[in-house]
Amino acid sequence: MLSPETQPAGVDWRDGATPWSRRYGDIYFSPQDGLAETRHVFLAGNGLPERFRPGFRMAELGFGAGLTALAAARAWTACGLPGSLAFTSFEAEPMAPVDMARALAAFPELEGLARPLVAAWERGARRIDLPGLALTVVEGDARATLPAWTGEADAWALDGFAPDRNPEMWEPGLLAAVAARTAPGGSCATYSAAGLVRARLAEAGFAVERVPGFGRKRHMTKGVRT
Repeated sequence: MLSPETQPAGVDWRDGATPWSRRYGDIYFSPQDGLAETRHVFLAGNGLPERFRPGFRMAELGFGAGLTALAAARAWTACGLPGSLAFTSFEAEPMAPVDMARALAAFPELEGLARPLVAAWERGARRIDLPGLALTVVEGDARATLPAWTGEADAWALDGFAPDRNPEMWEPGLLAAVAARTAPGGSCATYSAAGLVRARLAEAGFAVERVPGFGRKRHMTKGVRT
């Protein structure tokens, strides 16, 4: 169930398989291979799965279809670690269950996780336990919900829409809140290589590095909390 201030995402489809945000005019993930992109940017960009350990905590700006959470859960399970990966995601415009199911159907290897995720999402659950994953989705504007969060993350996936389409997600105050809720030595990664994003992450307290991006994107950004 949506909270009163939360608006559902308006989703269109590119080539029948790639979800597109009507509000932001941007894709949710790469049409080339969204799962490969997620693994390159948000897992490898955070040094994962190599950094996984019992009790590891991951957080995200922009839940979307849940692709990053499921990819991380799959990687966690493959490591054979005990317990579950704690994953907290902040989402202002949650997808409808039918759109989430359609988006995740593009990745058959995630079906065993995607099916129960969509079923729980349809019931209105936002605290969802799946194999290898303890997921919490916090609805609402992250500029309000993240500063109120009392948790901490060892790795962040910064997955808002592009800065020129969704500037609110890349505001200095929000990125400062991300840094403040990052464990010492924790990390962040984003597909964006925009100079503004790198500068604001550096100002927030991350040692920032521009590295090769996925597919047609020449570069992406990763950082370590100093």
